[in-house]
Amino acid sequence: MALPVVAIVGRPNVGKSSLLNMLAGRRISIVDPTAGVTRDRISVVLQHKDRYFELVDTGGYGIVDRDDLDADVEQQIRFAVDQASLILFVVDARDGLLPLDQAVAKWLRASNKPVVLLANKVDAIETRTEIGEFHKLGFGSPMEVSATHRRGEDELRERIHEHLCGLAVDEVPADPVMKLAIVGRRNVGKSTMINAMAGQPRVIVSEVAGTTRDSVDVRFERDGRTYVAIDTAGLRKKAKIADDIEFYSTHRTELSIRRADVVLFLIDATADVGVVDKKLGRYIVDQYKPCIVVVNKWDLAKDRASSDDYGEYLSKTLVGLDYAPIAFTTAKDGKNVQSVIDLASELFKQSRTRVSTGELNRVLKEAVTQNMPKPKHGAGGLKVLYATQVAVCPPTLVLFVSDPTRVTPAIERFFINRLREQLPFSEVPIRLVIRGRSGYRRANEQRNPVER
Repeated sequence: MALPVVAIVGRPNVGKSSLLNMLAGRRISIVDPTAGVTRDRISVVLQHKDRYFELVDTGGYGIVDRDDLDADVEQQIRFAVDQASLILFVVDARDGLLPLDQAVAKWLRASNKPVVLLANKVDAIETRTEIGEFHKLGFGSPMEVSATHRRGEDELRERIHEHLCGLAVDEVPADPVMKLAIVGRRNVGKSTMINAMAGQPRVIVSEVAGTTRDSVDVRFERDGRTYVAIDTAGLRKKAKIADDIEFYSTHRTELSIRRADVVLFLIDATADVGVVDKKLGRYIVDQYKPCIVVVNKWDLAKDRASSDDYGEYLSKTLVGLDYAPIAFTTAKDGKNVQSVIDLASELFKQSRTRVSTGELNRVLKEAVTQNMPKPKHGAGGLKVLYATQVAVCPPTLVLFVSDPTRVTPAIERFFINRLREQLPFSEVPIRLVIRGRSGYRRANEQRNPVER
């Protein structure tokens, strides 16, 4: 059974995103004085008492969008209202009743959905004088709230609960088996990929660069399994960031990478890999995230090069991501989208794998008999004592050696490559931690060390 939807609706700049953040208890939607920041449906699953519901933030009804996306924004609002079991209609108590509020009210009355009228921004006693005129909207007395000061929060939760109690008892929502962050520079097809995964127009798709501004969590099901796909804003060079909205969008993208189980790093097959792509790839590497390099729009570029040649090109230009598998997709047609999800599931499985200490040290012993790079500081043996796995996601291995200061980056890469070849971590990052004798237990020191 799908979760009941509670949709937040209103004209621009009445505090809809602040209201969602208040009820969620954390910052989810970007809040900015600029009208029209929210374009897509931003949602979060919440619980109050015995009821679960999906709270959905929407764009401002009647917004004049600077990128001419008015119709797209309005369509997303309509989707939210059509799916809603309850609508939170937000007005601005400080501005008083405006014609656009009346237009929203007329539209909502035609929807025949239950509506709770919220007069937001009741931050001071004198604000109350403007509230009476909202009775004209036809939804009774407005409930006074202040998302900024969390005024009316408990009462609002109770009102939502009262409405949801009239519905059939909903099951506890299934935890997603995996979170997928879809990242990349502008216009590589991230939102198209999200919609292909979800099987519905869940986020706005446009040829206009920078359409997506916030990170949007989209829950979807495939073969009875629940996933969360995180759509992110397209990135560009820092020097070209135009305003605070883009600045926060960049930080939201980085946060999405950090909280994802697997990152889908989209590359535009029709364009060369650029500086933004390289920096984004480096960030993924630094966060030790399993990653699929998804070459999108392959239908427009496959005549230019074979997949093998293009894969070699990516390996040379995206330094540090050589372990990441490459997938070729045409998201607008849904081509290979399911294969990408299946591959992501395999990477997630690899990142959660543990190996026995015995197996790890067998591989390690074989590795040091090969042509290991020379250690720092001249002649003399570097003793490789022992290794153990201490964590997963990413697989984290601690390597004890006689003198950590003699371990070079080349030696670290050597061991990681040998471990990746022999252990079930072939396509995911491995975190290798080097430790000296001080961190090595006396009982283990009595073992015969492997020497270089």
